[in-house]
Amino acid sequence: MKQNSAAVEALLSQHRDQVLAEWQAELTAGGGNRALASEVRETGEVLTAILAGVRASGNTENFEDTPWTPVRDVLERLSASRAAQGSAAADTSRFVLALKKPLFAGLQRSFKDNPAAMVEATWEISTLIDHMAQFTVTTYQRSREEVISRQQMELLELSTPVVKLWDGVLAVPMIGTLDSGRTQLVMETLLQRIVETGSGLAIIDITGVPTVDTLVAQHLLKTVTAIRLMGADAIISGIRPQIAQTIVHLGIDLEGITTKATLADALKLAMKRAGFVVTRAKGADAFGTGSVGGLA
Repeated sequence: MKQNSAAVEALLSQHRDQVLAEWQAELTAGGGNRALASEVRETGEVLTAILAGVRASGNTENFEDTPWTPVRDVLERLSASRAAQGSAAADTSRFVLALKKPLFAGLQRSFKDNPAAMVEATWEISTLIDHMAQFTVTTYQRSREEVISRQQMELLELSTPVVKLWDGVLAVPMIGTLDSGRTQLVMETLLQRIVETGSGLAIIDITGVPTVDTLVAQHLLKTVTAIRLMGADAIISGIRPQIAQTIVHLGIDLEGITTKATLADALKLAMKRAGFVVTRAKGADAFGTGSVGGLA
C-alpha cells in the first residue's frame, strides 16, 4: 500500500469518530444548523466504504476500478434517495465535498514533519473526493431523469383513458399533442380493452388535440389500422372546421374512415350501427331529466 493511502487508511480506522464529528460539523455549518439525522447515518456508511476501498485497492486512485464499487454503490443510493426527495444536485455534492476539510486536517497531523508528503497526500485525497462528488451529481441527474420519465408515463396513462360508452362501444378522448410514444400507448391500451370487453367499435375523439398535421394524421391512421386488425371498427370524432381544412390542405387521405364533428354524433352513429334507436320519452324536458325510453 502506498504511503499516502496507508495514512488515509490509518486516519479512517484509528480516528474514525473524530473525522465523522468534524464532517458532520461541516455539514451542519453549511446547512444552516438544520437537523442532520439522515446525514449522520450516511456519513458513517460513506467512511466505511472509503476505508474498504483503500484497503482493497491499496491506493486512493482509479475511482472507477472494482475495489471502489462499495463507495460507488453507497453514493448511488444516497443520490437516488435525495433525487426522489426533491433535493438539489448541489446539496448532494456539498455532502461529499464537506469531507475534504476533516481529511485534510487529519493528513496534516499525520504528515506534520513531512510537508512534501502532506501536499502529495492532500492532492490525492482531494482528487478522490472530487471524483466522488462528480459521481453523485451524475447519478443524481440520472435518477431525476428516471423520476421525470416515470411521471411522464403516468401522466400519459392518465391523459389517454379508454372509456366504455356503451355495450360494445369504447372511446379514447385525446388531449394534447399526439406523438409516436403516445400513439403506441394508446394503441396498446385500446387494443387490450377491445380484447377484454369484446367491443366492436372504438371512437377516437380528437377534440382536445390542438392541431393536426401529417404526422398526427399518420398516427391516427396507424391506430385505426390496428383496431381493424383486431376485428373492430373505428370512428374519429372532433373534426372541427379548422381541422377539416388542415386535412384537406395537407392532402391527407382519410377515405374509408368514418369521421364525425362531435363525440355525441359519433356515439349516436355507434348506437345506430349496434341496432339501438334512441327516442325521447313523453314528458322528458330539454335536459333529459325524464325517463328514457325507446332503446331497442
